[in-house]
Amino acid sequence: MERTAVDSGLFIAFEGGEGSGKSTQSRLLASWFETQGRSVLHTRQPGGTPVGQTLRSILLDPATGDLSPRTEALIYMADKAEHADVVLRPALDAGQVVITDRYVESMLAYQGAGRDLVPNELAPIADWATGNLNPDLTIVLDVEPSLGLARAGDHDRIEAEPIEFHERVRQYFLAAADGSASHIVVPAVGTPAEIHQSIVTAVLAWLEQPA
Repeated sequence: MERTAVDSGLFIAFEGGEGSGKSTQSRLLASWFETQGRSVLHTRQPGGTPVGQTLRSILLDPATGDLSPRTEALIYMADKAEHADVVLRPALDAGQVVITDRYVESMLAYQGAGRDLVPNELAPIADWATGNLNPDLTIVLDVEPSLGLARAGDHDRIEAEPIEFHERVRQYFLAAADGSASHIVVPAVGTPAEIHQSIVTAVLAWLEQPA
């Protein structure tokens, strides 16, 4: 099957709201692929490069204060452009499984839907920034915003937004996944091991589908 060929790169993005467990589950899936004999790169956005780490500090530090929504979106775009060129594309060209904790859909959800910009206006800019590098599969971890924020603990600049902001973000993720063959929605409820097993089961089913 083309999707499981060992010499073919595979790009998987984890998306979802705050406290949904993306960091934990993306690492667990990376480890699972390694047990299947694949070379895996696990990364994150923002912050997967030295430049990205600097941008991450600006974006998430409460001391940054308010940013214009367009300014914030463009900073995220810059992170994604650098990440795609420096990290993602070389790894995929080398045949690795690339798993990223957040990608373009997070920017469309948070800066588009959350900030009341227009996601459809941001999407072409994101395509340009990443050179049209899109995930083969996007895994959306779905959690009620109130529960996710309680799990998150101390809040960074984005997490500190009102609950209505986070509800708009959640609804965008769900709408983007609805009816999409390249998306899997997994409820982020249960133990990390239980959620991981649900993800592996869904990924295996997706891999069995014709590419």
